[in-house]
Amino acid sequence: MKAAAKLMKVFITRRIPQEGMKILAAAEGCEVSQWDSDEPVPRSELLKGVQGAHGLLCLLSDKIDQEVLDAAGPNLKVISTMSVGFDHLVLSEIKKRGIRVGYTPDVLTDATAELTVALLLATSRRLPEGVEEVKSGGWSSWKPLWLCGYGLSGSTVGIIGLGRIGKYLFRMAIAQRLLPFGVKRLLYSGRTAKSYAAEVNGEFVPLDTLTSESDFIVVSCSLTPETQGLCDKAFFSKMKKTAIFINSSRGAVVNQEDLYDALSSGQIAAAGLDVTTPEPLPTNHPLLTLKNCVVLPHIGSATYSTRGVMSALAAQNLLGGLQGSDMPSELTL
Repeated sequence: MKAAAKLMKVFITRRIPQEGMKILAAAEGCEVSQWDSDEPVPRSELLKGVQGAHGLLCLLSDKIDQEVLDAAGPNLKVISTMSVGFDHLVLSEIKKRGIRVGYTPDVLTDATAELTVALLLATSRRLPEGVEEVKSGGWSSWKPLWLCGYGLSGSTVGIIGLGRIGKYLFRMAIAQRLLPFGVKRLLYSGRTAKSYAAEVNGEFVPLDTLTSESDFIVVSCSLTPETQGLCDKAFFSKMKKTAIFINSSRGAVVNQEDLYDALSSGQIAAAGLDVTTPEPLPTNHPLLTLKNCVVLPHIGSATYSTRGVMSALAAQNLLGGLQGSDMPSELTL
């Protein structure tokens, strides 16, 4: 008689959409345990839950470092993160232990691009200020210059970053959504010129040129040692005083103290952020006192369909790693 296959333990650090849970529930040989909450798993519970696990499905808010890997022990074969970012994973330690990593790139493209353009429009046309004026009774008679902002028609838009994230956002999503607004020029910067940028008439320029000539700057780069703190005092000082700054990539790309100074002094016109450092941003943070700064709670991928696809992909990556087979989206370590 054939011996029953040994169950492989899986720990999930949060409630995730049912699309992923159904895939794992239908998989044979998996013993799934989960931190059953919409809130992040406490560190102590993470260290307890991962003990003896063969697979870990985590989120961007979960710091997976040497302590967690030690707590998991030698059984751990795969880490699947339900995110496109992976700066919460200590990859050097993970690689050292031969653990495979799955992530969820590209599926966020449309949702993140939509949110980026929405944030750009809300910031440039001062929509949150307008809503507040209606609610507070500040709306009186029509005034020629009241709540005037900046339009996209005839403007120059600069996009920083054309790596994996930037490539798809630029070519397939952000640029396609911006061009119908009458944008005159689309500039981009990065390590090298990209042939696919020609499809949207993208002009490859040095970062200084992009910074000084753009009416709108959109940051869509990954967080790396080179991009950390990229948008600092020197960066903002080169921008037009009428320029709008948008960040939907990673909070640490921006020096937030320098951004506050640029906004409060009138060095730049406004900023829209879907990412901050830390997250959540404390309610007493100086940026939140500014009318010309719109901050969203990292909701770039927050559509039901996108989160469902992310959940399913994270589950498929996890199973591929457990079974020693191909993973749909494996990170090369």
